[in-house]
Amino acid sequence: MEPVTITAATIATLAFTKFLESSVSKLSEKFTETAIAKMDQLRQLIWQKLRGNPRAETTLAAVEQGSKPDLERLTVYLQDAMEDDSQFAAEVETIAKEIQQEISIGAVQGKNVQNVFGGEAYQVNDSKAPVIQGGSGHTISISYNNSPD
Repeated sequence: MEPVTITAATIATLAFTKFLESSVSKLSEKFTETAIAKMDQLRQLIWQKLRGNPRAETTLAAVEQGSKPDLERLTVYLQDAMEDDSQFAAEVETIAKEIQQEISIGAVQGKNVQNVFGGEAYQVNDSKAPVIQGGSGHTISISYNNSPD
């Protein structure tokens, strides 16, 4: 199975979603605090990489003012930066995958749902309950009583 690749467009959208949302309250309804923090981290990383390129900086500022057409332009700058610097590409892809994972976990509405992402398994028994997390080489045992009361 091939690894999941995340496009520059997806990365840019994740990084700048909070500037494209119509209100902060809608953002907090859709995303967990962890996802929002990671979005900020991703945005800062992109800013650091593109700083010094006047056109890219102008585009970044426009996107932060909510310009969707400039988001498409930013995607081109981001794609170029990712092609030129594989370490940067790997770093932003990793953060974007973590954001997508947070979004997936936060969107779980069912019971007894298990998500496996990047070799990590997450079991959610109730959408309001804590997440049970296991990783490579970990064993998770859950015991419960099935007998009637």
